[in-house]
Amino acid sequence: MPGLMSFPPFPEDVPTHPLLVVDYQLIKGGDLNEIDKLWDAATHLGFWYLKNHGADEEVAEMFEMGDDTMKLPYEEKIKYEQGDEGMSFGYKKAGANAVDESGVLDTAEFINVSKDDALAWPRAVHRTYPSTVEARMSSTIQPFVRKSLEINHTLLDILNKKLGLPEGALAERHAIDEPSGSEARCIRTPPMHSDTSENRAAIGAHTDFGSLSFLHNRLGGLQVMVPGTSVWQYVKPIPGHAICNLGDAMTIFSGGILKSNLHRVVSPPKEQGRYVRWSLVFFTRPGNSVELRALIDESPLIADAVAADPERNFNTGVAAKDWFARRIKNQRIKNRAGPETWRASRGMEHQPSAA
Repeated sequence: MPGLMSFPPFPEDVPTHPLLVVDYQLIKGGDLNEIDKLWDAATHLGFWYLKNHGADEEVAEMFEMGDDTMKLPYEEKIKYEQGDEGMSFGYKKAGANAVDESGVLDTAEFINVSKDDALAWPRAVHRTYPSTVEARMSSTIQPFVRKSLEINHTLLDILNKKLGLPEGALAERHAIDEPSGSEARCIRTPPMHSDTSENRAAIGAHTDFGSLSFLHNRLGGLQVMVPGTSVWQYVKPIPGHAICNLGDAMTIFSGGILKSNLHRVVSPPKEQGRYVRWSLVFFTRPGNSVELRALIDESPLIADAVAADPERNFNTGVAAKDWFARRIKNQRIKNRAGPETWRASRGMEHQPSAA
C-alpha cells in the first residue's frame, strides 16, 4: 500500500521550515488558544500541520485506489485524460503540464475526482472515471470526500468568525450542493534521484487555486518560499499529521488578511529521492458561480485591510469557475504559446524568479 510503505527517514541535515501544529479536536471543541494558533498560521504563512483529524483510514484506502489506478495500462488511463480545455477532473498524464515559463514538463501523473461526481455517484455530474475509481467510489472516495469536507468546512467556519464575517458567509460560498472545482487528487511522482534532481520541480511554483487544501504524504518533496525570502525550504512530513494550506480564493475574500503562499514539489531529499512519491490532497474551492472579490461589504476588518493596501486589486471580476479553468488551461503544454501562457496559469503571489 503506497501510503503505508516503509521509507528512509527524512534527513536531519536538510533545512526545513517549521510549521505550526494545530490540533483539530481542540479546534472543534472551541479551544481559544488553538484557534489563535490557526489564525496565526493562516495570516502569516498560510500553511500548518493538522493533527488528530481522524481521516487516517480514509487516506490509506485512497492511496490503495490511486495505486490501482496508476497500475492500469496507459491506453486505459488516457481514455479519461483531462484534456486541454480547462477541466481538472480525470486522469492527468505525466508531461502534460509545464512547470516553468521555459516549458519544462512536469513528471507527476494523477487522478482527480470531482466532489460533485463522488457525492452524486452513480450519477455523473461532470464525467466518468477509470474502472478502478468507479469500483471504489462509494466505499473509498465518498468517505474521504465527506471527511475532507467536514474538516475543511470546520476550519473555514473558524476563519469566518475571525474575519468578522456574518455567520455562514464562507459556507455559502462553498455550498456542498453547488457544482465547484472541489476535488480529491491522488498523485504519483516517479523517482528523480541524481546529484542535481533535488532542485528539479515535479510540480512548478504556484499558489493554490481555491480555498483550503488538505494534504497527506510520507516522503519529502513539498517546499515553501517564506514571504520576504527567495529561498525554498522543505516541509518535513510528520506521521499522522496532514498539511493544510490556504489558496487564492481565501486571500481574495479576506482582502489579503489570509495568506496563499508559494510552494512547489521537487524530488524528496537524499535517499528518499530513490522512491516513488505518493501524495493525496482534497481541494476545497468556491462554488462555480461565486464571484471572487474581497468581502468588504460584510466585514469591517476586511474593508480596513483593503483600504490599507490600495496597490492590490482584490476584485477579480470573474467567477470561481472561470478563474479555475483559466489556470488549468494555461498549465497545459499543448496550449503553450510562449512564456506568457505559463505566467497566466500562476496565482496571486506569483514571482517570475520562483521556478
